Amino acid sequence: MRFLLLGLILALSLCNLPVWAEGPDAADARALLHLDGAVTVDRTDEGVPGWTVSQDGVVVGYLGSTWEVAQSVGYSGRPLEVWLGLTPEARIAGARLVRHSEPVLTLGISDQDIAAYVAGFEGYDLRAPVPDGSALPQVISRATVSTGVIRDGVLRTARALAAGRGLFDLGGGVDRLTWQPADWGALIVIGALAERRVSMTEAAEALRGAKVPVEPGEGDFLHLWVGLIDPPTVGQNLLGQQGYTAAVGSLGRGESVLMIASRGVQSHRGTDWRRSGVFDRVTVVQGQTRWTPDEASYTRIDRLRIDGAPEVKEVSLFRLPADLDPLMPMQVEVTATRPGAPEMVIAAPYTLPDAFRTAPPPEPEPLWRSAWRDDRLAVGVTATLLAVLALVFLGQEALTHRPVLWRRVRLVYLSVTLVVLGGGLGGQLSVVQVVAFLHSLLNGFHWETFLVEPVIFLLWGFVALGLLFWGRGVYCGWLCPFGALQELLNAAAVRLGVKQIAVPQALHERLWIIKYTLFVAIVALSFYSMTNALILAEAEPFKTAITLRFLRAWPFVLFVVALLLAGLFIERFFCRYLCPLGAGLAIPAKLKIFDWLHRRPQCGRECRLCHTKCTVGAIDGVGRINPNECVLCLRCQVIMNDCATCPVLKRRARTDGGL
Repeated sequence: MRFLLLGLILALSLCNLPVWAEGPDAADARALLHLDGAVTVDRTDEGVPGWTVSQDGVVVGYLGSTWEVAQSVGYSGRPLEVWLGLTPEARIAGARLVRHSEPVLTLGISDQDIAAYVAGFEGYDLRAPVPDGSALPQVISRATVSTGVIRDGVLRTARALAAGRGLFDLGGGVDRLTWQPADWGALIVIGALAERRVSMTEAAEALRGAKVPVEPGEGDFLHLWVGLIDPPTVGQNLLGQQGYTAAVGSLGRGESVLMIASRGVQSHRGTDWRRSGVFDRVTVVQGQTRWTPDEASYTRIDRLRIDGAPEVKEVSLFRLPADLDPLMPMQVEVTATRPGAPEMVIAAPYTLPDAFRTAPPPEPEPLWRSAWRDDRLAVGVTATLLAVLALVFLGQEALTHRPVLWRRVRLVYLSVTLVVLGGGLGGQLSVVQVVAFLHSLLNGFHWETFLVEPVIFLLWGFVALGLLFWGRGVYCGWLCPFGALQELLNAAAVRLGVKQIAVPQALHERLWIIKYTLFVAIVALSFYSMTNALILAEAEPFKTAITLRFLRAWPFVLFVVALLLAGLFIERFFCRYLCPLGAGLAIPAKLKIFDWLHRRPQCGRECRLCHTKCTVGAIDGVGRINPNECVLCLRCQVIMNDCATCPVLKRRARTDGGL
């Protein structure tokens, strides 16, 4: 059966190999580049493939396909293609979603939402540094992976297309060769120096409450100018040839030089640095990096050599470490303090102008990295839950000898799984993710696609190892929020006296067919129509109950309520007979290499207590544990280790007592 299923999947995949969409025509070019009139679209296959758009013999833009250039594959494992238009100034003029097979419809997100996200790339300047992604469209909640793949594909395609058409040079960094004469005003105009001024009145307001109040007025509390002097046009004009050579001549690899000039009542240097060796008033901020200069990085400048320079009180040069990228935006902060008043931070944002670059700014940080950084708390909580569960399994001998402790640990863990992992972190796995993984393996696997969801990635990683060590029960019995919801509700029902229904073993085993058939149907159908497969995957109640928290149309809510009601009388009713994800996990679980659940020779022959007490019917009449159905609740291990419950141990105790 397994080989037949594998052959069916392979055959369907070969029949559905991805093909490129027809290339854009003149109408598409006008729409993407916002042009009027007749245009000519010429195909280019050399180097970076794409299309060149001309109007009256003049090149007015370029077109590219994310599937052709970046081989972008979506969360579904199928090609995700976006056409984009690029101006000769390396600006994205427009983007259009051409095709996708993403499972976003199952999460209440429409194709129009995805198309609107794609259109949000319009106007993005590839030459402008945007390390925090603020100029990019925000990813869509509940479609983080799909929109992250789109972003990655669009940016990689746009940069490759721009480089291939000579719109910028990918080599180099800061221009340390070109020199042009310039006065102070010219440097200010081109952005070589960033300026920030705080008046006495502004400072008096910010430092209100100081024991020695700041007198309001229009004078300078602090007038600040900051900028990198590495480009000769900046440094040589500011310091003169000898001063510039002395400043940059000893720089190490990746280092650069920052100038801070100021005037006013407040000093940017202060005097404490003479004692401590640290300029604690100055902080250079870049992304998550905060750097405070020390005496070893400092050079004092007595006067500026450039024409038109204003009268300044202090000029300092600080050698920046390689950790601070001169091509990326940074912010220089000067802290002012007065006894009795809160700190005042005066910030001057600075970005190296394009004129002094030999390359465009580095690409924005990959979405998966920012996702892991921004979700550090969620990652930490999930990792802690997984570590605790690993300890439970590794220390099951000690736990199962203490029935009361086992019961408390299980109920508490299931509660945390439901409330924290499911409700708070969205850690509900789905058969849709299994389908996406299979398609990804067949059509081009990319780790980045799955790393965008840190919690889901950690869960799948732990489950994959758990399948080898313990079986599918690692997830189904402990980490599934919907499974936890069912078991907790059933535990409450039992406590309230709700009579449980014992399903006859013959019927119980035949009902398993439903979930395995459902899993095979969803996987097979996905190779024919991903949309129809996602509709069939609505047999899972996870999206309604956990992801969307019952905020769906009434038929979906009614379906979930019916399953939960059934679960009050038959524990984990959905898990037993209907869950396609559980069926999918049971197949690779046959590869598990350890058998952690113990049995005695008397089990199933002299005693069938575990068979009758197993709440999911995973133990047959002869005492064998079916790993395909076991949720690793450890109840059978508690029973067989309890001298007051296990008939074998009680009989042994009587025999020993009689001796």
